[in-house]
Amino acid sequence: MLSESERTELSRKRVFTTGEAAALCKVSQQTIIRCFDSGRLNGFRVPGSKFRRIPREELLRFMRANDIPTGLMEHADRPRILAVDDDPAILDLYKGLLARDGRYDLREATTGYDAGLLTESFRPHLILLDYMLPDINGAIVCRRLRENPALAGTRVLCISGMADENVVHELRQAGADDFLMKPFEGRHLCDRVDALLAPRQAAEEAR
Repeated sequence: MLSESERTELSRKRVFTTGEAAALCKVSQQTIIRCFDSGRLNGFRVPGSKFRRIPREELLRFMRANDIPTGLMEHADRPRILAVDDDPAILDLYKGLLARDGRYDLREATTGYDAGLLTESFRPHLILLDYMLPDINGAIVCRRLRENPALAGTRVLCISGMADENVVHELRQAGADDFLMKPFEGRHLCDRVDALLAPRQAAEEAR
């Protein structure tokens, strides 16, 4: 039995084995194999073997046709953003700008410790990172992030009310991709988010 985090990670794949498809559909592997062999579930066989493979789009079609919930699969397709700030008003602003229209999967953390835990489990595509957190500063968070090869593709937008050039330099040296000064206009935040996520979106469309 897969845990919820394991199923979430699995749901992000583009091609599935029959066992993986069974885990996502919550049916037996034999049921998936029978549907594949009867033509109800399309896919392909690995050349020179008996192994079956099911493309993501076909698995989604099959799930919808059989009233199997697809929320986890569709949820995994959205860009994942982790907002890290100890100011509830800022987190509410992020929700209003980024989460309510359904384009992004937004999670929140109020400390560097919680941000570290969520980064490991949530695997965000983008982190909105406040420089001054209650337990740590953003530069240290960036350095720790960049030390993990598994998170090499995660972009970081640091957001701070401190305009000191030394702070901005420190954040960029630590691995931040961009910097936004508080207070900011909503459209400026959205523009930065779109620009930082653009390479990821282009890669998804090219698959």
